[in-house]
Amino acid sequence: MDKQQIILNTEAFVKTTLKNAEGGHDWFHILRVWNNAKLIAKNENVDGFVVELGALLHDIADSKFHDGDESIGPKIAHEFLEKQQVDDSIIIHIKNIISNISFGGGNFEQKFNSPELEVIQDADRLDAIGAIGIARTFNYGGFKNRPMYNPEISPNLNQSKEEYKNSETPTINHFYEKLLLLKDKMNTVTGKQIAKERHLYMESFLTQFYDEWNGKL
Repeated sequence: MDKQQIILNTEAFVKTTLKNAEGGHDWFHILRVWNNAKLIAKNENVDGFVVELGALLHDIADSKFHDGDESIGPKIAHEFLEKQQVDDSIIIHIKNIISNISFGGGNFEQKFNSPELEVIQDADRLDAIGAIGIARTFNYGGFKNRPMYNPEISPNLNQSKEEYKNSETPTINHFYEKLLLLKDKMNTVTGKQIAKERHLYMESFLTQFYDEWNGKL
Protein backbone atom coordinates (compact mmCIF):
# COMPACT_ATOMS: atom_id res chain seq x y z
CA MET A 1 0.00 0.00 0.00
CA ASP A 2 1.19 3.55 -0.77
CA LYS A 3 2.80 5.26 2.27
CA GLN A 4 0.70 8.40 1.92
CA GLN A 5 -2.46 6.31 1.84
CA ILE A 6 -1.35 4.53 5.02
CA ILE A 7 -0.85 7.93 6.69
CA LEU A 8 -4.34 9.01 5.62
CA ASN A 9 -5.83 5.73 6.87
CA THR A 10 -4.00 6.16 10.17
CA GLU A 11 -5.30 9.71 10.55
CA ALA A 12 -8.87 8.51 10.01
CA PHE A 13 -8.38 5.60 12.43
CA VAL A 14 -7.02 7.84 15.20
CA LYS A 15 -9.78 10.43 14.74
CA THR A 16 -12.42 7.73 15.12
CA THR A 17 -10.72 5.97 18.04
CA LEU A 18 -10.23 9.16 20.07
CA LYS A 19 -13.52 10.87 19.26
CA ASN A 20 -14.67 10.71 22.91
CA ALA A 21 -11.25 11.20 24.54
CA GLU A 22 -10.50 13.64 27.37
CA GLY A 23 -9.83 17.11 25.94
CA GLY A 24 -6.09 17.12 26.60
CA HIS A 25 -5.52 13.74 24.97
CA ASP A 26 -7.95 13.91 22.06
CA TRP A 27 -7.51 14.10 18.28
CA PHE A 28 -6.44 17.73 18.46
CA HIS A 29 -3.56 16.78 20.79
CA ILE A 30 -2.52 14.18 18.24
CA LEU A 31 -2.80 16.71 15.43
CA ARG A 32 -0.58 19.21 17.25
CA VAL A 33 2.02 16.54 18.01
CA TRP A 34 1.90 15.33 14.41
CA ASN A 35 2.49 18.87 13.13
CA ASN A 36 5.24 19.50 15.69
CA ALA A 37 6.94 16.23 14.73
CA LYS A 38 6.92 17.07 11.03
CA LEU A 39 8.38 20.51 11.81
CA ILE A 40 11.18 19.10 13.98
CA ALA A 41 11.89 16.25 11.55
CA LYS A 42 12.86 18.73 8.82
CA ASN A 43 16.10 19.37 10.69
CA GLU A 44 16.81 15.75 11.68
CA ASN A 45 18.06 12.68 9.82
CA VAL A 46 15.00 10.50 10.34
CA ASP A 47 12.55 8.24 8.54
CA GLY A 48 9.62 10.58 7.92
CA PHE A 49 7.16 7.71 7.50
CA VAL A 50 8.02 6.31 10.94
CA VAL A 51 7.85 9.79 12.46
CA GLU A 52 4.36 10.42 11.09
CA LEU A 53 3.00 7.00 12.06
CA GLY A 54 4.57 7.22 15.53
CA ALA A 55 3.19 10.71 16.12
CA LEU A 56 -0.29 9.70 15.01
CA LEU A 57 -0.37 6.54 17.12
CA HIS A 58 1.65 7.61 20.18
CA ASP A 59 -1.45 8.15 22.37
CA ILE A 60 -3.86 5.72 20.73
CA ALA A 61 -4.55 4.21 24.18
CA ASP A 62 -2.86 6.32 26.87
CA SER A 63 -2.31 4.08 29.90
CA LYS A 64 -3.70 6.71 32.30
CA PHE A 65 -7.13 6.08 30.78
CA HIS A 66 -6.74 2.28 30.84
CA ASP A 67 -6.02 1.57 34.51
CA GLY A 68 -2.29 2.07 33.95
CA ASP A 69 -2.04 -0.73 31.38
CA GLU A 70 0.83 0.23 29.05
CA SER A 71 0.38 -2.75 26.74
CA ILE A 72 -2.90 -1.66 25.13
CA GLY A 73 -1.50 1.16 22.98
CA PRO A 74 1.23 -0.92 21.32
CA LYS A 75 -1.26 -3.79 20.82
CA ILE A 76 -3.84 -1.57 19.07
CA ALA A 77 -1.12 0.00 16.91
CA HIS A 78 0.23 -3.44 15.96
CA GLU A 79 -3.17 -4.75 14.91
CA PHE A 80 -3.96 -1.62 12.89
CA LEU A 81 -0.59 -1.44 11.12
CA GLU A 82 -0.72 -5.14 10.25
CA LYS A 83 -4.01 -4.53 8.45
CA GLN A 84 -2.30 -1.71 6.54
CA GLN A 85 0.40 -4.20 5.46
CA VAL A 86 3.17 -2.16 7.06
CA ASP A 87 6.54 -3.94 7.28
CA ASP A 88 7.15 -5.84 10.51
CA SER A 89 10.32 -3.87 11.25
CA ILE A 90 8.38 -0.60 11.13
CA ILE A 91 5.58 -2.01 13.28
CA ILE A 92 8.13 -3.05 15.92
CA HIS A 93 9.69 0.42 15.76
CA ILE A 94 6.31 2.12 16.23
CA LYS A 95 5.48 -0.13 19.20
CA ASN A 96 8.82 0.74 20.80
CA ILE A 97 8.13 4.43 20.28
CA ILE A 98 4.71 4.17 21.94
CA SER A 99 6.16 2.18 24.86
CA ASN A 100 9.00 4.61 25.52
CA ILE A 101 7.65 8.08 24.75
CA SER A 102 6.12 8.76 28.16
CA PHE A 103 7.70 11.07 30.74
CA GLY A 104 6.60 8.71 33.52
CA GLY A 105 7.90 10.89 36.32
CA GLY A 106 11.29 11.26 34.67
CA ASN A 107 12.94 8.86 37.12
CA PHE A 108 13.09 5.67 35.09
CA GLU A 109 15.45 4.35 32.45
CA GLN A 110 14.17 4.51 28.88
CA LYS A 111 14.70 1.05 27.35
CA PHE A 112 14.67 2.07 23.69
CA ASN A 113 15.87 5.01 21.67
CA SER A 114 15.93 6.10 18.04
CA PRO A 115 16.14 9.43 16.19
CA GLU A 116 12.46 9.05 15.31
CA LEU A 117 11.49 8.56 18.97
CA GLU A 118 13.52 11.65 19.91
CA VAL A 119 11.61 13.76 17.38
CA ILE A 120 8.17 12.50 18.47
CA GLN A 121 9.06 12.74 22.14
CA ASP A 122 10.04 16.39 21.68
CA ALA A 123 6.85 17.06 19.72
CA ASP A 124 4.76 15.49 22.47
CA ARG A 125 6.60 17.34 25.23
CA LEU A 126 6.17 20.67 23.46
CA ASP A 127 2.42 20.14 23.66
CA ALA A 128 2.77 19.67 27.42
CA ILE A 129 4.31 23.12 28.01
CA GLY A 130 3.49 26.73 27.17
CA ALA A 131 -0.06 28.04 26.90
CA ILE A 132 -1.53 24.80 25.59
CA GLY A 133 0.37 22.80 28.18
CA ILE A 134 -1.14 24.94 30.94
CA ALA A 135 -4.63 24.53 29.47
CA ARG A 136 -4.20 20.75 29.16
CA THR A 137 -2.91 20.46 32.71
CA PHE A 138 -5.90 22.22 34.25
CA ASN A 139 -8.28 20.39 31.92
CA TYR A 140 -6.94 17.03 33.11
CA GLY A 141 -6.93 18.19 36.73
CA GLY A 142 -10.62 19.07 36.39
CA PHE A 143 -11.28 15.74 34.67
CA LYS A 144 -9.76 13.98 37.71
CA ASN A 145 -11.49 16.36 40.16
CA ARG A 146 -8.17 17.52 41.65
CA PRO A 147 -7.77 20.80 43.55
CA MET A 148 -6.04 23.55 41.59
CA TYR A 149 -3.60 24.30 44.38
CA ASN A 150 -3.03 23.51 48.04
CA PRO A 151 -0.08 25.30 49.67
CA GLU A 152 0.09 22.55 52.30
CA ILE A 153 0.88 19.85 49.72
CA SER A 154 4.42 20.14 48.34
CA PRO A 155 5.48 18.78 44.94
CA ASN A 156 7.22 15.39 45.00
CA LEU A 157 10.28 15.61 42.77
CA ASN A 158 11.50 12.06 43.40
CA GLN A 159 8.49 9.99 42.42
CA SER A 160 8.79 6.48 41.10
CA LYS A 161 7.00 5.70 37.85
CA GLU A 162 4.16 4.09 39.80
CA GLU A 163 3.85 7.03 42.20
CA TYR A 164 3.74 9.43 39.26
CA LYS A 165 1.03 7.40 37.51
CA ASN A 166 -1.11 7.20 40.66
CA SER A 167 -0.58 10.77 41.89
CA GLU A 168 -3.65 12.73 42.98
CA THR A 169 -1.85 15.92 44.00
CA PRO A 170 -3.04 19.45 43.11
CA THR A 171 -2.68 20.58 39.52
CA ILE A 172 -0.10 23.28 40.31
CA ASN A 173 2.22 20.57 41.66
CA HIS A 174 2.31 19.03 38.20
CA PHE A 175 4.24 22.05 36.93
CA TYR A 176 7.12 21.17 39.27
CA GLU A 177 6.81 17.41 38.93
CA LYS A 178 6.83 17.47 35.11
CA LEU A 179 6.21 20.61 33.04
CA LEU A 180 9.10 22.75 34.28
CA LEU A 181 11.47 19.79 33.89
CA LEU A 182 10.79 19.23 30.21
CA LYS A 183 12.90 22.10 28.82
CA ASP A 184 16.08 20.33 29.92
CA LYS A 185 14.90 16.94 28.65
CA MET A 186 14.42 17.94 25.01
CA ASN A 187 16.37 15.91 22.47
CA THR A 188 16.60 18.03 19.32
CA VAL A 189 17.94 21.51 18.55
CA THR A 190 14.53 22.64 17.26
CA GLY A 191 12.74 21.18 20.28
CA LYS A 192 15.11 22.92 22.68
CA GLN A 193 14.64 26.28 20.96
CA ILE A 194 10.84 26.14 21.07
CA ALA A 195 10.83 24.80 24.64
CA LYS A 196 12.78 27.80 25.99
CA GLU A 197 10.06 30.28 25.06
CA ARG A 198 7.24 28.06 26.33
CA HIS A 199 9.11 27.46 29.59
CA LEU A 200 9.38 31.21 30.21
CA TYR A 201 5.65 31.56 29.58
CA MET A 202 4.90 28.95 32.25
CA GLU A 203 7.17 30.68 34.75
CA SER A 204 5.36 33.96 34.08
CA PHE A 205 1.99 32.22 34.53
CA LEU A 206 3.03 30.78 37.90
CA THR A 207 4.19 34.18 39.13
CA GLN A 208 0.83 35.67 38.19
CA PHE A 209 -1.05 32.71 39.70
CA TYR A 210 0.65 33.06 43.10
CA ASP A 211 0.18 36.83 43.09
CA GLU A 212 -3.54 36.43 42.53
CA TRP A 213 -3.80 33.56 45.01
CA ASN A 214 -2.14 35.66 47.70
CA GLY A 215 -4.21 38.77 46.97
CA LYS A 216 -1.37 40.90 45.59
CA LEU A 217 -2.50 43.82 43.47
